[in-house]
Amino acid sequence: MNTLLQKAIKIGPYQLPNRLVMAPLTRMRAPQNIPTDMMVTYYEQRASAGLIISEASPISPQGVGYPASPCIYNDEQVTGWKKVTEAVHAKKGHIFLQLWHVGRISHPDFHEGELPVAPSAIRPKGEAVTPTGMQSFVTPRALETEEIEGIVEDYRKAAKNALAAGFDGVEIHGANGYLLDQFLRDGTNKRTDRYGGVFANRARLLLEVTEAVISVWGAERVGMRLSPSGTFNDMTDSDPESFFVYLLGQLEALGMAYLHIIDALEGDIRHGAKVIKLEILRKAYDGILIVCGGYDQLRAEHVIDQSLADAVAFGQLYIANPDLVERFKVNAPLNTPDVTTFYGGTDKGYIDYPCLEK
Repeated sequence: MNTLLQKAIKIGPYQLPNRLVMAPLTRMRAPQNIPTDMMVTYYEQRASAGLIISEASPISPQGVGYPASPCIYNDEQVTGWKKVTEAVHAKKGHIFLQLWHVGRISHPDFHEGELPVAPSAIRPKGEAVTPTGMQSFVTPRALETEEIEGIVEDYRKAAKNALAAGFDGVEIHGANGYLLDQFLRDGTNKRTDRYGGVFANRARLLLEVTEAVISVWGAERVGMRLSPSGTFNDMTDSDPESFFVYLLGQLEALGMAYLHIIDALEGDIRHGAKVIKLEILRKAYDGILIVCGGYDQLRAEHVIDQSLADAVAFGQLYIANPDLVERFKVNAPLNTPDVTTFYGGTDKGYIDYPCLEK
């Protein structure tokens, strides 16, 4: 069935065979923070997606906040990721690496007792996932102004490592309450230097990071993920609509490969999100727009038909259905994801979901 999702699309320099994107999915299956052979199989199984966006990968030891996260700051990690990209390319797939710094959503256990960093010393509600189990978040240390240049440089180095690992591009993780998002929102950013206060200052770090990554990859192979209506990780903002309309204008001027928007989820609404309608974001950004947030096939087709998005990213459906493209094409039943195996563990619930019989 030749639906809108199955139509080819050009993203950056790449002609992609369909508009199904595999969303970045934290799976916590990289002991010692190095990609494994099991991960090679996992991504290879899903290579029929128009585009795979890898699970979020910390750019530095300071950026780590979850156990067994595959990182992108040393040579061993580059070598591990290279096996993944080669396997995906052998299946004629395309894969971008997502660059990540968690900021305050971490714990001293990851940093030899040192505090996590953030724009401001504000403790998030909730608990950190640590190597020894769940622990309450701590009050982070506010970054000094002179330290921020080093973080931008960490992103640049990680972007170079992603290039060496053979990825087709990178996506900057500016969503979900992690470091860059913490700088964007006035609920977490109370700074009085050039990185806090007015819109241009709160957007400054994200834009500096974007320019650094573009200096490595070129704008046409860099994407950005944002969650304008998100409350995950205790995020708030007094006027998110005005701020994100401003930010999208700044990003559009850079000519990036795409913008990846996470819609307001049920949990966001339950936690008092100030929901920004997709129509407003679409009007503010004229480039390629990928949307994500609990979409099924029908809703995905609708949002593309209405020109509110150009492609749709799927998360849990890709966990359970490696051949999601093929299943949508023939309207086949979908496997049910096993929530208990999402984070950490073995090959169970990771590489053992069945595909359609050929």
